[in-house]
Amino acid sequence: MGAIPSFHADIKQILEAARNRAHSAINAAMVEAYWLIGKRIVEEEQQGEKRATYGKRLLENLSIDLGQEYGKGFSYANLRNFRQFYLTYPGQKICYTVCSKLSWSHNRLIMRVDDPKTRQYYLTEASEQQWNVRQLERNIKSHSYQRLLSSQEQISHTEHKAENTTKLDFIKDPYVLEFLQLPEQTKLKESRLEQAIINELKNFLLEMGKGFSFVARQMRISTETSHFYIDLVFYNYLLKCFVIIDLKTGKLSHQDIGQMDMYVRLFDDLKRGEDDNPTIGIILCDNKDDTIVKYSVLKESEQIFASKYRRILPSEEELIAEIAREKRLIAGME
Repeated sequence: MGAIPSFHADIKQILEAARNRAHSAINAAMVEAYWLIGKRIVEEEQQGEKRATYGKRLLENLSIDLGQEYGKGFSYANLRNFRQFYLTYPGQKICYTVCSKLSWSHNRLIMRVDDPKTRQYYLTEASEQQWNVRQLERNIKSHSYQRLLSSQEQISHTEHKAENTTKLDFIKDPYVLEFLQLPEQTKLKESRLEQAIINELKNFLLEMGKGFSFVARQMRISTETSHFYIDLVFYNYLLKCFVIIDLKTGKLSHQDIGQMDMYVRLFDDLKRGEDDNPTIGIILCDNKDDTIVKYSVLKESEQIFASKYRRILPSEEELIAEIAREKRLIAGME
């Protein structure tokens, strides 16, 4: 009898794999169909020139006809989405792109991103990291790509070795932690911030980015005479290194930077494995003093970074302004 449960599990696994393949095939076919519908609409509208009025009537009539034949899903708004889908990717067979690996709901969000490089980033990450629609929407709203770009300029300023450039894809500034549901104005204790992160660890890992796994909180590292406690320790299997985080609920100070510098050196000596790359230290702080950043070891360090965190999801204008401020700071460090 002992083999029966294993036998049943094998059969269920085969069925689940078949269902997943079928679902993926159906999804890819429908995404391609929507692109082809959009292509055909554009061809019909543009017969020699763009005719907006005719195009509106064309879509309204088509919506009525398809609705009678196929039911819901072919509203005037959806047909406009199909049209925009084709116009976003006009020169390529959609079945050969990452778009076919994502659902229509994913594609509908991504095609509204104007910048092609940004759009490609979300296509690739949504596919590789298997973001659901809600995760994708949050990353777009929180300008995840632009925040990475801001940090890339900071890291590029200090790094010149090709093997280190992989860090460009991992450090953000600022980090957006609205999922912690912490009051925006109230003075926080660092212990409360740490506990909130632990309570929402899955969401925090998603905000951190790809490749991160949680190792420990309040990890003790000891010398002959002293004990030190690191707030949060992660390992990134893509960077192949430990990432240690020191939480600061006030403005970044010179002492905070010196402390992290010591933590990184100690951690490399005491915890880093032979096959691990050098440890990365991130000081996560409420605010940063530009002068301290400019004249501290952060300016030249390849292992220590200071990033702000936001307790709420800022508006698009606020995020753009903050990213621009970081770029000006980096430019001033050159």
